[in-house]
Amino acid sequence: MLRRYSIMAAGFLALVLGGLGGMVFFAPEDGEFAQCRETSIAGGSGAIGGPFTLTDHTGQQVTEADFADRPVLLYFGYTFCPDVCPYDLARNAEAVYTLAEQGYDVTPVFISVDHGRDTLEGLAEFVSFMHPNMVGLTGTEQQLRDAARAYRAYYAVQETDDEFYLIDHTTFTYLNLPGHGFVELFRREATPDQMADRIACFIDNA
Repeated sequence: MLRRYSIMAAGFLALVLGGLGGMVFFAPEDGEFAQCRETSIAGGSGAIGGPFTLTDHTGQQVTEADFADRPVLLYFGYTFCPDVCPYDLARNAEAVYTLAEQGYDVTPVFISVDHGRDTLEGLAEFVSFMHPNMVGLTGTEQQLRDAARAYRAYYAVQETDDEFYLIDHTTFTYLNLPGHGFVELFRREATPDQMADRIACFIDNA
């Protein structure tokens, strides 16, 4: 019931935000996970991901090592996002629910790039609404920049005095696997079922 509620409450589908975070895409290549991939990235999958130090929604400091023991779906956004982030995160949550029904344990992670407004309390409420196992992460401005740079993710805060400012950001969801790190990204067009099928393929072939 919660999964269906989160999808309905996420709101309508918004326009795709621009910007590819400097990534260049090619047709999928042969090799490891070839049967699961839809996109290859310039420099290979090893060019994405890396060390970060952030704070989770419970106030605990975490690093990338704290998530290295499980499959993770990672998304950059912010809780004040009017439509794109809620839709994408609800879609991710739906994929995780589907995978759980099939016996796969995947952790959804949300990194807020809104250091100025996203308090731990607000972040905790937001992620608990999206999925009971979703982990919310935040940090200092420099920590967030470092995490985004590691994943070649783009974000830019609007220059305005309006407290309801928007943040432009890439809208990819990243899949990390134990022993491999980053292995694939998902665009906004991917449905929950499509994501679940591809993620299961990666896990089965890891």
